[in-house]
Amino acid sequence: MKQSNHQIQSDDPDSSDLVNSLSDNSSAKTQAKIRDIRKQYLFAALDEQKVLPNGMEQFGLWLNEAIDCKLMDEPTAMILSTVDEVGQPHSRVVLLKDITMDCFVFFSNYEGHKGQQIANNKMVALVFFWPMQERQVRIEGSVEKISELLSIRYFKSRPIENQLGAWASPQSQIIRSKEFLEKQFEYYLQKYGNDVPKPPHWGGYAVKPTSIEFWQGRPNRLHDRLLYTRHGNSWNITRLAP
Repeated sequence: MKQSNHQIQSDDPDSSDLVNSLSDNSSAKTQAKIRDIRKQYLFAALDEQKVLPNGMEQFGLWLNEAIDCKLMDEPTAMILSTVDEVGQPHSRVVLLKDITMDCFVFFSNYEGHKGQQIANNKMVALVFFWPMQERQVRIEGSVEKISELLSIRYFKSRPIENQLGAWASPQSQIIRSKEFLEKQFEYYLQKYGNDVPKPPHWGGYAVKPTSIEFWQGRPNRLHDRLLYTRHGNSWNITRLAP
């Protein structure tokens, strides 16, 4: 693709139509708003001499600081990216529910889109974003199911309504209406009452990281990026250009 005199040339006959459509449908006011959204990052710095040598321990430190920040909503929210059978990436937000020295744990329906994609390709990525601390963490690794015993233990710790919701929702399937879900919920409420078993199609996943990148916003877009790469039981730390 070549750009000349602010005109985009492409072998794709639809590309110029797309550019013109975007230009026609975007008001100057909206464009100005988007272009002018920026800030100077001044909260903290990230120094190789001051971070912990273990990537999981450094993550735990940042996570606790995010949780302790009273202005932070959903500090355990993370973007989970998976890949389908044709190589198309898919991303969604899930909640971190446990962390060990080896892995990040979340729970989900095994039969939804993410479960199907994980069954096909166990390589995944996670992203945490904590804007109040001007921080981002990118994680890459492989995922596998946790034990049934651990999944049951966590399931029983959830509110009854959440337990029933795991039965009521055929995740990622096309449904007729919202009322269908409500009727499903009432059906399983009548069936199980306050003693809800864990569905066989629901449980936990553990992401074992091969790399963790810590990003700290800095002034003038000279951000700090430290990449932890796992080698057996140790971590190698390198600095990346922003």
